[in-house]
Formats: sequence, C-alpha cells, structure tokens
Amino acid sequence: QLQASGGGTVQPGGSLTLSCGASGSISRFNVMGWYRQAPGKQRELVAAITNGGSTNYADSVKGRFTISRDNAKSTVYLQMNSLKPEDTAVYYCNAKSLYINYWGEGTLVTVSS
Repeated sequence: QLQASGGGTVQPGGSLTLSCGASGSISRFNVMGWYRQAPGKQRELVAAITNGGSTNYADSVKGRFTISRDNAKSTVYLQMNSLKPEDTAVYYCNAKSLYINYWGEGTLVTVSS
C-alpha cells in the first residue's frame, strides 16, 4: 500500500528528500506521517500532515524538516535539511483514517561523516 524511498547516507549538514508513494488516492487518508526508529529506541513521530494541509513536527526537527503531500501523485514527501547524526534512523511512512492504519517498509537514513 505504501512505498517509501529516498533514504541513504549523507554527511552532517546535508539534505535528503524521502518520498512515500501510495497505491490509490491518498485523499482517503485523514493523516499521513513519517516516523523514525533509531537503534535501541522506540519509534517516534517525525512529522504529520492532514488532508487539509495542517502539519505537525517533532520538536527535534522543527525548522529543519518539511512534510508535504501531492494528492495528484498520491505521494507524501519529507524534505530533510541540516541533517544531524542523531537523525540517523529507519524512517517509516504511515497513513491513517478512521478504519485504516497503514505502514510502509522503512527506508534507512544515515548521517555520518
């Protein structure tokens, strides 16, 4: 249902853009978001966007990450700038509505010099 891509290895201060493509229209989802899980840590919300375009960010990424959605392309993006080593994690795409909670396979982001 959800396919995440765009992960990779980048140096501190660099940028990456993650994409999450859905099969079918994403307008059926009330909220789409990106979560991440670092080794030995719990999965945490990074950013979310509602169908109306309202956004929510973890404090740790505010001002550096931007979430957006393109309903016509059935894709949600996460633009990540000024990356830090602590952003290293597996990033997961999520889509929710009243009776739906879909997870995509993760994509690994490694921030290292």
